[in-house]
Amino acid sequence: MESTVRLIVGLGNPGKEYEATRHNAGFWFVDRLNQEYQGTWSNESRFQSQVSTVRINQQDIWLLKPYTFMNASGRAVSLFTQFYRIDPSDVLVVHDELDLSAGEVKFKFGGGSAGHNGLKDITRALSKPEYWRLRVGIGHPGERHKVADYVLNRATKIESEQIDEALNKAQQVIPEFLSGSKEQVMKLLHSKGGK
Repeated sequence: MESTVRLIVGLGNPGKEYEATRHNAGFWFVDRLNQEYQGTWSNESRFQSQVSTVRINQQDIWLLKPYTFMNASGRAVSLFTQFYRIDPSDVLVVHDELDLSAGEVKFKFGGGSAGHNGLKDITRALSKPEYWRLRVGIGHPGERHKVADYVLNRATKIESEQIDEALNKAQQVIPEFLSGSKEQVMKLLHSKGGK
């Protein structure tokens, strides 16, 4: 599936108390891109988000951090994509993924939300699931009733290092992902311990 990604959305919860929690892996990734490509975050209340623009491979790429809280991320994404006329297939959503272990990171296009409330809300708001995802593995607590506490707590030191390494790998392939063959980049990332 070829598309021209124009918007990268990081999912997370706003506020100091959530900054270091597993659920904020999407925020961590767009913060890294913003720093690497020297963007500046600004609060845009009309989009209920922090917004930045960075230049990667001679392309202007929007970065978005909704401050609506995870479960209402769709409103911010919908407002932004409608205003700038961005097709869902040109959106990459970066989110924490319980179904991948810490240290794994994978691209995916379309599909279900696997119970992720942020993705559920975005799919509902965009009226379609055909957008890109970057799934950042955080592991699973093992029992379903423990999931809410698990995602809203900090990763262990070892998990943090593994997640950091995975984010590094994804960050390295983002320029190629944005400009080249997405299938090739997916194969490369998934075989490099993105698994």
